[in-house]
Amino acid sequence: MGAETTRTAAARVLDAFEGILGIPLPLHVRCWDGSESGPESPVTIVFRNRRAIRHVLWSPGELGLVRAYVSGDLDIDGDVFALLSVPDLVDRVGTAAVRDTRATTSAVWSLVRLGGLGWRPRPPAVEVPKHRGRKHSKARDAASVSHHYDVGNEFYRLFLGPSMVYSCGYWDVTADGNLYAAQHDKLDLVCRKLGLRAGMRLLDVGCGWGSMAIHAAKNYGVDVVGITLSQEQAIWARRRAAEAGLAKQIEIRVQDYRDVDDGRFDAISSIGMSEHVGDAALGLYATKLESLLQPQGRLLNHAIAAVGARRDDDAQPGLIENYIFPDGEVLPLSRTLDAFERAGLEVRDTEALREHYALTLRAWVGRLRDSWDDAVQLVGAERARTWLLYLAASALGFEERGRLTIHQVLAVRPADDGTSGLPRTRQQWLSEAGA
Repeated sequence: MGAETTRTAAARVLDAFEGILGIPLPLHVRCWDGSESGPESPVTIVFRNRRAIRHVLWSPGELGLVRAYVSGDLDIDGDVFALLSVPDLVDRVGTAAVRDTRATTSAVWSLVRLGGLGWRPRPPAVEVPKHRGRKHSKARDAASVSHHYDVGNEFYRLFLGPSMVYSCGYWDVTADGNLYAAQHDKLDLVCRKLGLRAGMRLLDVGCGWGSMAIHAAKNYGVDVVGITLSQEQAIWARRRAAEAGLAKQIEIRVQDYRDVDDGRFDAISSIGMSEHVGDAALGLYATKLESLLQPQGRLLNHAIAAVGARRDDDAQPGLIENYIFPDGEVLPLSRTLDAFERAGLEVRDTEALREHYALTLRAWVGRLRDSWDDAVQLVGAERARTWLLYLAASALGFEERGRLTIHQVLAVRPADDGTSGLPRTRQQWLSEAGA
């Protein structure tokens, strides 16, 4: 005991977390008393007060650390990517709450002696309230979407840029590091895969701020119905459509996809929306969209996917569930393909865009950092911190093999005689749009 109390707070904190996680941490630590410990590093973890420790002890694992950071009791001084890139850090933090070893017990008691005893700290105000109602009911889905998207359109514009597209760009050679060009190319890729032509009717499910609807109407002459559960997105999208002179071609609704009853459509785009659907409702989602398509109509589903059947049942809810995407579910690609085929859709193509999303997320992180003061003024320090952490962690999730990927799945509703209406080759159906 005497030897331990002579060591600095920073050294004891670093040792304790290495014991809890079971790995050496190549990080520098600074504590509330000014003491520092650890190797030289591009990032320093700053424990501003003892309450940061109490967050971790009361909510072991990822959630406690996230609460400490979001509340400002713990800070990241330097490169957040360097912190999140520590090998195995994310996985070990997520499962630390269920580890039961002598080293873990000793480390926890060390933190207790450092001042971890005390009342349970309040969670940050931006944490999602306790869920109410049946998961993926219409009311609960609407509340979850509102939590994520109705935080202010101007805040989203800070990091999304003028395109206001909240999904991965398509970093073709023409994008040349330009986020706006990458998003333009992605929207155009979707339109070409759908074979859009003047006079067609397109349903854009989860239309966001209207970017896909505007691109399709302006460049391909289609009429578009865009649906979202976000009031703020709908207001923004309607205004953009009017300013572009496309109000007669574009209708934006605040509507659940399950309530759309004015099909059939020649094509359906769903970009970054099906992650909100959930495994239990995926079959209904596929069946509903199939029913809204004309024979030979195409569906383009652009969605994040888990790699294989990877699911860590020991992991505790953390940043994503409690702050960003309540009730969000990232499923293996195979689940989506199976649901589509069971619904009567014929899957014709799937394209992985994993590296594209990593590039997009790093661009968003850069924009958010460059606009940090504005972000804090718009949504407060707590929410700005959650988004910086989320975007940076997501970028690394797509860069690391075996964690996350994203696919564009193209499916068609065959006609009664079995014809798909698709040309025989990918080159042909990518070049036919607008003809």
